Amino acid sequence: MEEFDNGLDKKFKFDFSDPCVSAIEVPKLKEFLDKDPEAVLIFYGGEPLLQIDKIKSIMDQIDIPFRMQTNGIFLDKLPSKYLNRIGKILVSIDGDKERTNKNRGEGTYEKVMSNIKLIKENGYEGEIIARMTIAQDCPDLYEQVLNLINLGFTSVHWQLDVGFYKTDYKKEIMENFFEQYNKSISKLIEYWVSEIEKGNVLNIYPFLAIVQSILKDEPAKLRCGAGHSGYAISTSGKIVACPIMNNIEDFKAGDINTDPKDLKKFEIDECSECEYKDLCGRRCLYWRKAKLWPKEGDEMVCNSIKHYIREIQLIMPKIIEAIEKDTIKEDSFNHEKYFGPEIIP
Repeated sequence: MEEFDNGLDKKFKFDFSDPCVSAIEVPKLKEFLDKDPEAVLIFYGGEPLLQIDKIKSIMDQIDIPFRMQTNGIFLDKLPSKYLNRIGKILVSIDGDKERTNKNRGEGTYEKVMSNIKLIKENGYEGEIIARMTIAQDCPDLYEQVLNLINLGFTSVHWQLDVGFYKTDYKKEIMENFFEQYNKSISKLIEYWVSEIEKGNVLNIYPFLAIVQSILKDEPAKLRCGAGHSGYAISTSGKIVACPIMNNIEDFKAGDINTDPKDLKKFEIDECSECEYKDLCGRRCLYWRKAKLWPKEGDEMVCNSIKHYIREIQLIMPKIIEAIEKDTIKEDSFNHEKYFGPEIIP
């Protein structure tokens, strides 16, 4: 066991003893999942398609809904009889060829797009979600999402690569980033509602979920589900609040022998006075607990979230009008929760 001091106000206990390859016997995994009638299994990594034989073994012995988050490089390697049973696939792609290859390596964009074309030709009919990362040097969310839409993606989400490391906070850089990013969010919301007025509700997950919560007057828990409705099963059988916390003992919820209803629940104490908490859901458990950025940096993140929620609130009259005119249905905003798309980036 090791201790990690993040230099601020929290120490975590780390356990790096998990094996690189899953040591869980599939019957034991099945026994665990069978205890929850609503269980959904998400293949996640690292890169899950580096363990194709394990995926096949699991799918041969377990019959529940499957999802996958993948970099897309090896989508052509999993036989269609298995791939076509995975109802939703989140594929890492950051926009156009230049942006994706810069972030993920030369040739990545071409390979991913080729594989998506191939699996569709081989009968894949599930939902393919573009899984984007927006980093400090890439605030142009609007342009990159439109690139993906023009490529045929109708489902998109993104993660802000901010607030997860001490070293990535530089005040002037982040102030400029959020200024540009917030403008880009506003343009994207304007575009999204213009499509709604034409009867086309694109599955831009961050917008979709906020609108649904407003329409249903439904307060949100932590939007990703971490530590209350979704957990990560480590290669050793330990169960933690989410994959980013895999080696942190503080976030252990149980193990493969624990009854799912008895898994430890995790809560965020911050934000109780924030007027946006029921729509935001308090962003991220790890971010809140680790506190790796100074307060002014965290406030930049929170202010950006508030900006995006306010922008959604401003377009609600147009959405309600489109529903009343029967241009769209209210249930067009329904979506599966907790399988991976970032709602609060």
